[in-house]
Amino acid sequence: MTLNLRVMAPNRIVWNSEVQEVILSTNSGRIGILPNHAPLLTALDIGIIKIRLNGQWSTMALMGGFAMVDNNQMTILVNEVEKANEINFQKAQETFQMAQDKLAQAEGKKQIIEANLTLKRAKARLEAIETISSN
Repeated sequence: MTLNLRVMAPNRIVWNSEVQEVILSTNSGRIGILPNHAPLLTALDIGIIKIRLNGQWSTMALMGGFAMVDNNQMTILVNEVEKANEINFQKAQETFQMAQDKLAQAEGKKQIIEANLTLKRAKARLEAIETISSN
C-alpha cells in the first residue's frame, strides 16, 4: 500500500509520486506518515523531510510550510525546498559556521531572532546531506 505525495514550492513541483513512508518536521516535533493515516493538517517547521520509496530514502531540507493528509493523498506546500543531492556540502558547512558566528555576535532581540532563524535553516541543509550520506 502506498501514499501519493506531492511537494510543491512557489516556483515548482518538487515531488509527485507514490511513496511508502514520509517523516517530516512539524511545529510540534517530527511525525511519520504511512498509508491510511488519519486526516491531518499541520504547519511545518524548518527541518528535513525523509521519503521512503522502494526501500530507499530521499531527503530534502524544507524551509517551513504546511502539510495535509487525507485519503492516502499528502500535499506539502513549502516556502523553499532543497533536495539533499542538490546541496553543496562544503558551502552548507561554511553557511552553518557563519550562522553560528552571527548568532554569537547578535545583540538585541531582533538580531538574535534573525540569527537563530538563519542557523536553523543552515542546520536543516546540513542535516539533509548528513542523513542521505548515512543511509
